[in-house]
Amino acid sequence: MPDTTDAPAELVHYETADQVATLTLDSPHNRNALSRQLVTELFAGIERAAADDDVRVLLVTSADRVFCSGADLSEASTGGMDEGARRIVELQRLIATLDKPVVVRVPGPVRAGGIGIVAAADVAIAAQEASFALTEVKLGLAAAIISLTVHARMTPRAAALTTLGGEVFDGAAAAAYGLVTTAVPAGDLDAEVARVCASLATGAPQGLRESKRILNRDLVARIDALGDEMAQTSARLFASEEAKAAMTAFLTRKK
Repeated sequence: MPDTTDAPAELVHYETADQVATLTLDSPHNRNALSRQLVTELFAGIERAAADDDVRVLLVTSADRVFCSGADLSEASTGGMDEGARRIVELQRLIATLDKPVVVRVPGPVRAGGIGIVAAADVAIAAQEASFALTEVKLGLAAAIISLTVHARMTPRAAALTTLGGEVFDGAAAAAYGLVTTAVPAGDLDAEVARVCASLATGAPQGLRESKRILNRDLVARIDALGDEMAQTSARLFASEEAKAAMTAFLTRKK
């Protein structure tokens, strides 16, 4: 048998049932932060679902209550975000162009870059008690790469309030702002996600593919037009002395 003692633990689990592929984020040590490994495994899972003709719907969820805490600041503070920023742009585009509906289940906290995954998805279902925050502004950063999808979903006033203030808002507010499709009581979340996925899975493959292409035409054009600029902006801000000092202080407080 091969020696797997040094193999990294899987951070994104893949399973299928009833024509739905489920990707489960499971990186509790950093609250499902968008580390290089987690993002790489997300790409692999999405591409696996794309290649499976038996899959009609892709569901992205989390193993625990935290959906995603955003960028992995430990990696960003030491290795920069040049490649990482580009990969998050590509991840959002991959979700938006996948020829199958993508549903996200948000049971609890989601921050910063993780909100880009929520916004890129076709349907987002959150618990009313879930919490959201675009915290970049607090660290001398800007919600640059995720603005590609977030600003396409949220109303302009809501985008200004949440981006400039970095304030925490709940699932009900996220639905009112246009960030998520609907918010339900936590006890009803799994049933509502299952209902929506089952409904979407009744669509014919061609109908789903072409309908999504039409729906996301403007979103994909926005990503293609602004993606490089936003990735460069994000990398520049992460490399700034102000952001480095803020990230170091934040990571020190967490210890």
